[in-house]
Parts: sequence; structure tokens; C-alpha cells
Amino acid sequence: MKFWDSSAVAPLLIKEPSTKAVQKILEKDSDMLVWWGTEIECVSAIVRLEREMKISLGNIEKAFERLDCLKGAWNEIIPAEIVRRTARRMLRVHSLHAADSFQLAAAFCASNGQPSTLDFVCFDKQLLLAAEREGLKVIQK
Repeated sequence: MKFWDSSAVAPLLIKEPSTKAVQKILEKDSDMLVWWGTEIECVSAIVRLEREMKISLGNIEKAFERLDCLKGAWNEIIPAEIVRRTARRMLRVHSLHAADSFQLAAAFCASNGQPSTLDFVCFDKQLLLAAEREGLKVIQK
């Protein structure tokens, strides 16, 4: 099982340069672990493209269908006090936005304090750097 940041989930929904790479990762291991806010971050990415008129209506609907399919199969790290406390620490230690601190905290907590045991799939450079510093095994293509 790998932890998937929203930046790695989005290319599974919308055609991007990294789409083929993330599809290969998912084919090798289809067990996805995500932060509970990942669905909303993905919706935000889709509707941003819609507002910018960079995606057709048909592709928007397909993206939402793919999101619903993935969501039905993935495992979520739910909101918990330990995740919130860890996210606070992540913000103090790393240069991250709030949502990224939750992503990283969720992955860290999912590893049960042994970050080197969990693969972290991500395409956000700042978040990748923080994940590496926290000891997670980062996967990027």
C-alpha cells in the first residue's frame, strides 16, 4: 500500500504529463491510502480547470466518474487529534501550506511512526522535500 497525495491522484482523473507514470504505479499496487480531504482537493483541481476553460464538459464528467471509482476503493486516514497535532508540527518544521501539512501528517501517522516503511506518491516539489526529510519513501516520476 502506498500513500497518495492529491498531486498524484489528480493525474489519474485528468490527462496530465504524469498520467502514464501514476497509472503504472497504480497498476503495480492498487491499494491506495489517502488523507480524508483528498477527494475535495481533487474536486478543486477539476473545477479550476473547468473555470479556466481548459477541460471539456465531457472530460469533467469522466474525471468525476474516475474520482468516484477511486474513492470507492481507496483507504482514508480520517481526521483525528494525532493527525492535527502532527500537521501542526509539520507546519513548524517545513515550508508547507495547511492542506499539505495534513497530507504529510496523515502519511506520517499511517506509518505508525516508522516513515521509512511507507511509500509516498507525490508530484508537489515542496511536499516531496518535506516527506523526504520526514523519512518517507518518496515516489515520483
